[in-house]
Amino acid sequence: MRFWKMNGAGNDFIILNNLEERLPEAGFPRIARTLCERHLSIGADGLMVIEKPERGADFRMLFYNSDGSLGEMCGNGARCVCRYGYETGLSGERQSVETTAGLVAGERMDKRLYRIRLNNPTTLDLERVVTVGGREWACAYVELGDPGLPHAVIEYPGLRGADENALRELGRAFRWHKSFPKGANVNFYELTAPDAFYERTFERGVEDFTYACGTGTASVAAVLTLRGTVSGKRVRADMRGGALYTDVEREGNQIAALYLTGPTNIVAVGEVRDEDLLP
Repeated sequence: MRFWKMNGAGNDFIILNNLEERLPEAGFPRIARTLCERHLSIGADGLMVIEKPERGADFRMLFYNSDGSLGEMCGNGARCVCRYGYETGLSGERQSVETTAGLVAGERMDKRLYRIRLNNPTTLDLERVVTVGGREWACAYVELGDPGLPHAVIEYPGLRGADENALRELGRAFRWHKSFPKGANVNFYELTAPDAFYERTFERGVEDFTYACGTGTASVAAVLTLRGTVSGKRVRADMRGGALYTDVEREGNQIAALYLTGPTNIVAVGEVRDEDLLP
């Protein structure tokens, strides 16, 4: 199998073009689990598979988390796959990508910078209280697209200096909390400037913190915009992998459009020879 390895602000992915490979879809979860294992294979947060479009887009993207579960969508992954589409001739400087959660539109800003319009929220609860460890936490809950990609948004003062192990356990508790029937990607944030915040995301399907989360960043920005905390214009999110920018268009108390802009990086292009994938 030929593969590309890419990352968007440190959120890293393996891309397989199934228009060429013609692999059975039933095998993708095993391929994802095997190739995404960092110490035994290539290593990544997720696997993206390019397929033939079904609804008139340039191509279709199937996204699998590193544990082999099928994800609804991935914001940084979508930005990377938009660049893949441009670089390989599947699309032009504007991209249209089918995802499980709905259509995503992309745009090439320069060689490495890509902007996408994310799926709009289908569920948005600005005021939810969740009890974890005997403490009540105020949070928001967002689902992007249909079926919705679930995100919990939680303010955490002092996030940059937080104890890593304690934060991980807290993230795991929220991720599996009964308040979120689908499970949740857990986005901790602290405000750092009038239109900026620092973020850590405990991702469902990776079951740990990742270096960045595009849909999580947009979910935080959407919540803060509706609360009036940020302007919604070029809101900056800093994460371990770099910075992402979100533009939020609102109509009253509703989100009309979400745009995510950030860097992409082509790390490697090669051939998979992982012997653990042999029959």
